[in-house]
Amino acid sequence: MRTTTTLPALRRTAALAATAVAALVLAACGGGGGGGDGGGGAGADSDPITLGFSQVGAESGWRTANTKSVQEAAEAAGIDLKFSDAQQKQENQIKAIRSFIQQRVDVIAFSPVVESGWDTVLMEAKRAGIPVILTDRAVDSEDTSLYATFLGSDFIEEGRKAGEWLLANVDASAGPVNIVELQGTTGSAPAIDRQKGFADVIAQNPNYQVIASQTGDFTRSGGRQVMEAFLKAHPDIDVLYAHNDDMGLGAIEAIEAAGKVPGQDIKIITVDAVKDGMQALADGKINFIVECNPLLGPQLMDLVKKVAAGEEVPARVVTEETTFDSAAAKAALPSRQY
Repeated sequence: MRTTTTLPALRRTAALAATAVAALVLAACGGGGGGGDGGGGAGADSDPITLGFSQVGAESGWRTANTKSVQEAAEAAGIDLKFSDAQQKQENQIKAIRSFIQQRVDVIAFSPVVESGWDTVLMEAKRAGIPVILTDRAVDSEDTSLYATFLGSDFIEEGRKAGEWLLANVDASAGPVNIVELQGTTGSAPAIDRQKGFADVIAQNPNYQVIASQTGDFTRSGGRQVMEAFLKAHPDIDVLYAHNDDMGLGAIEAIEAAGKVPGQDIKIITVDAVKDGMQALADGKINFIVECNPLLGPQLMDLVKKVAAGEEVPARVVTEETTFDSAAAKAALPSRQY
């Protein structure tokens, strides 16, 4: 005798089959995290985004303020931050990025120690499906698909601003103006670009002459040591252009030790506008500072959330910055955050 299946029974069978298929789909999706070839992705809505961040180091007051901004902004945004200090060594950053890839973080951000030599490790992140954000410094890779965006300052413009102040405030009509330059870390984006922007502007008048240029590695001790050597080799220095405040502050120590008056006997231009530099500017020991804002944390976390969600972001995000003379420094110091 043939058995007849009732309509309710058929519905129950279909429902059970659909449940089984859904379970299989969820199991297949749940193991991979995010997009790409098995990496990235923020997971369930309740899971925090995990950000792997590799910092250059702690070579200056600017960098310390930048680190603090990133850490505080991550906490405020509810982002799980895995932080690594590269101690100014590219090999340490590459190791950190590879560690982040192995840990399957959702997003990687880093401030490159130098411009070159990143294609291999960035390709590894791309293949793992983990988006990368450059902060503060750029890389020179021709393959812009290796990173989602670059957040930071226009270093060439910073150099230009320094050069424009020099042309407007130090007269070269009577003869050569002898300039010494304290460069940042060799091969780094800010060192390359701040030198270029400055050189492009002062080239308008051949009487502005850079008679010596050497790296102080963005450190106060480096600035002092190099300035000591400059003063011994060149007794007729008119202007010092330092790629950051810390090197300028170190140079001030060397200038004073040599019996000269910083800001008067030698005009001083620096970049950053951290508190110690601003105080020296207010005191007349530095003549002009071009700001480079280190408080990138909130902007970075906003970009992290967007790229983790697969949203489109601008290829370049430039921070807003200004310049300071002595009067402006005095006005800004009471509320200065860094």
